[in-house]
Amino acid sequence: MAKLSILLYPSPVIRKRSLPVTSIDGELQRFIDDMVETMYAAPGMGLAAPQVGALKRVIVLDPSQDRAIARPMVLINPVLVAAEGQIVEDEGCLCIPDLTEPISRFRQVVVKAYDRNEKEIILEEDDLFARILQHEIDHLNGILFIDRLSTAKRLLLKRRLKKAAKD
Repeated sequence: MAKLSILLYPSPVIRKRSLPVTSIDGELQRFIDDMVETMYAAPGMGLAAPQVGALKRVIVLDPSQDRAIARPMVLINPVLVAAEGQIVEDEGCLCIPDLTEPISRFRQVVVKAYDRNEKEIILEEDDLFARILQHEIDHLNGILFIDRLSTAKRLLLKRRLKKAAKD
């Protein structure tokens, strides 16, 4: 396994829509293992393929608070099929280190995907797990959590982040 480099804002790759995975082969399996290692090393609770430069619809996540027991989950071609309720909580991103903002998300979600063994799975999750799923699926669509802020706040943050990237 190899730790991958996480792209930082404003990398153009993290703004592109990922392509569906059509084949789960050995190369993809190795890439998934590398993503899991990268997520834990970051440390993060989730990681989407675009964050490491690959425009594939693959996410890895582990919402457990106890990192002594690794329980990584792999979702290939995940789709949000149902959602309800709202909750606002602070959210951050590995692509924008040291920044958290209150973001509104659905409280409960249903996500359909495939696991790394090509088995279809349906997840019905709420609260933190639902937030992670929504955040990572957004990445697959080129959406960052800062895009969910008010227009004024988003513009102010983007200017500040671009200035910091230049410095």
